[in-house]
This record gives sequence, C-alpha cells and structure tokens, in this order.
Amino acid sequence: MFSEEDASSFYYEKERVIHMTLKEFFEEIPKAAVAFSGGTDSALVLWAARKYGCDVRAYYARTAFQPEFEWQDARRLAAELEVPLKEVPVNILEVPEVRVNGPKRCYYCKQALFNALWKAARADGYHDLLDGTNASDDAGDRPGMAALRELKVRSPLRECGVTKQEVRRLSREAGLFTWDKPAYACLATRIPTDRPIGAEDLVRIEEAENALSRLGFSDFRVRLLDGTARLQVTEKQTDMLISKRKEILTALRPYFSAVLLDLESRNPSM
Repeated sequence: MFSEEDASSFYYEKERVIHMTLKEFFEEIPKAAVAFSGGTDSALVLWAARKYGCDVRAYYARTAFQPEFEWQDARRLAAELEVPLKEVPVNILEVPEVRVNGPKRCYYCKQALFNALWKAARADGYHDLLDGTNASDDAGDRPGMAALRELKVRSPLRECGVTKQEVRRLSREAGLFTWDKPAYACLATRIPTDRPIGAEDLVRIEEAENALSRLGFSDFRVRLLDGTARLQVTEKQTDMLISKRKEILTALRPYFSAVLLDLESRNPSM
C-alpha cells in the first residue's frame, strides 16, 4: 500500500519551482468538490482528498459523451473510498457550439459541464471545485483547459507537479483499481471535426467499442469516417485484430457499412 510518507515527500521541480505536495494542497483546501470522471487522474485526486482529511464530495457529469462503463467505474471507486457521489445530468447536445463539432467543441463542452458541476457543488455548500488535470497535460493542445481556468477550477495534480507516470505509480501503491486503466477520451472525439454530432452516432460508436471490449481488446478507438468505422489499436494488439477479423466484422456490421483498419498504431497516451 501507498504510505503517507511517500506522498508527502513527492515533489516536482520545473523551472526552479518546487510545487506543494498533495498533502499540503488538501491542508490548504480542507473542503472541496471533485469533478470525477471515473478515470485514473480524478480517481487519484479523490483518493488524496479522502486520505488527507478533506471534506470531499464527488460529482459526475452524465452526458451522451460518456459511456456506461465510466459511470460504473465512478460508482465503484467512490463506494470503495466511501466518498459520496452525485450524478449531474447534462444534455450536452443541446449546446449548439458542441453539437456542430467545430475546432473549439471541447472548450464549449467543458464550459457547459463545469458550469453544471459548479451549480450542483455550490448548492451543496462547496466553494472549491477540483478536476484531474495532471502535470503532463499540454495546455496548448487542450482547448478545454482554457474553460477550466476561466471557471476557476483547480487542478491539484497539475499544481503539485504530478505527472501521468506518477499518477499511475501512486495509484497502484494506493491500491486503486484505476491505476492501469487505459486513457479514455469522450465519445465525441471519435467523430471528425466539423461533422455535426448526433445521438445516433454516439450510440453506435459506444456499442461498437463495447463489442470490441467483449472480444478482448483494450486501449483502442472506433472512429467514424463517413458511414464506416476506422479501427485504431495499439501495436501489440494488431495481430489479435487480424486474427479476429471475422468476429469483428460480424460484431460491427450492424452499426457500420464498412470496417477499416488504421495501420498507424494508436498511441496509448492519446
């Protein structure tokens, strides 16, 4: 198990700045709401808040962009940590700037989600809202992070200099089942920019990815290309994909007119 001494001794130095530890962060923020996605990063934030005595509550934004397994993982971890979890439904496709799926879709999506989370958190008496952005996340490549800054959402992992590699190490030592969970981007990322997002496309993408999971695949994407599916898997699962070609075609045929393989292996960090 992960020791308190290990956490309190972890520092990250960048440009001659020594960041506070997670323990020190939660001594400074003794009461907070956590935007909890069920993923590896926000799971560590929730664990650290609980461990270091923070009065914490988790909030899950439930939208058409999140698959069912993320909600189930969020519920499981919150129960294991004995942290109360509130579901916050958001009809994200009612936001025009999100539905049209332009280059700033993520910015408008984060605005809508975190405004809803702030409303729920403040109604429960919380005045600090935290998320799971870590120190490895590139702010220049993530439009949604601008929305987080504007809405004054704090990111303990980023502020404490905790990188993605450290998130996984600390999560494993803490005994969190999310420690090796593959990176997951929302279902909207499967749809090409400037193609409007429809609920039916999200459903068939989720069903297709569920089918591949049942066939034993992990850390992959089913991307929409016109009416076809473009499959991206990591290099180590390429042979399995070829060997299960018939099963994949049978599983995905109800959802797509054709199934294509992207020969560029998927980067597990993307």
